[in-house]
Amino acid sequence: MGLLFTRADRPTLAYTDSGGAGTPVLALHGTFGRGAVFARLATDLAGRARVVAPDQRGHGHSGRAADYGRDEFVADAADLLDHLDLGPAVVLGHSSGGITAYQLAARRPDLVSALVVEDVGPVMGPPEVPHPVLDVRGRPTSAPTREGLARAIGAHVPDSAYFLASAVEDGSGWRLLFDWDDMMAVQEGCVGDWWPDWLGSTCPALVLHGGRSPLLPGPLARDMVARRPGARLVEFPEAGHWIHDDDPAGFARAVGDFLRNIRLRTTPA
Repeated sequence: MGLLFTRADRPTLAYTDSGGAGTPVLALHGTFGRGAVFARLATDLAGRARVVAPDQRGHGHSGRAADYGRDEFVADAADLLDHLDLGPAVVLGHSSGGITAYQLAARRPDLVSALVVEDVGPVMGPPEVPHPVLDVRGRPTSAPTREGLARAIGAHVPDSAYFLASAVEDGSGWRLLFDWDDMMAVQEGCVGDWWPDWLGSTCPALVLHGGRSPLLPGPLARDMVARRPGARLVEFPEAGHWIHDDDPAGFARAVGDFLRNIRLRTTPA
């Protein structure tokens, strides 16, 4: 079910809420994505987790913005948790959403009970990540058919499937729910050394690493958990950057096991 969180001075946020009495999980997608990428996870964890998945600013059905800096994404996540009175919640984030997740934990520990960080590290830039920004300026935004849009995007990237998850049909054809220039700004805002944010919280944390990912090298993933108490690593050797797409069952299993272990630690004997 699509819902809207409207604010007077900030972009409106669209979100889905799986409902139920399970552990509250705020699920933050990555750049170019939308909250719907976590629909499979919400189904797989039904009865165990209440998955709230927003379209972040500039993505999906949420409003565009003049500012795509890190502070703004963190503030949006905090506002939504406050609005829904869900904190402290488990905050799960993929890629840029993962940076938002651990920054929120560092800055608003009252809102975050645990972290799940999917395939992103505390450094986005050379030498650890040589190419943190994909140049997408001037790419096609619409086409008469979905297949035509796939072909147009596919002329620039090996696989257009992730981008097409944000395509919708309107009266004149198919269009993307984001602006390519906005996505450049989102990516550029992620570039930096975020070690202080990653190390700035103490809640339980799970790091999920795709063995074929170009954005989280294995040594950096292992260093993340070695340097932060309370963190553990689960590796998916055959997955790329989008673990939730490449191995959805394994992804749900890892998240579900983590949620179960949190409950066991926090439930009185």
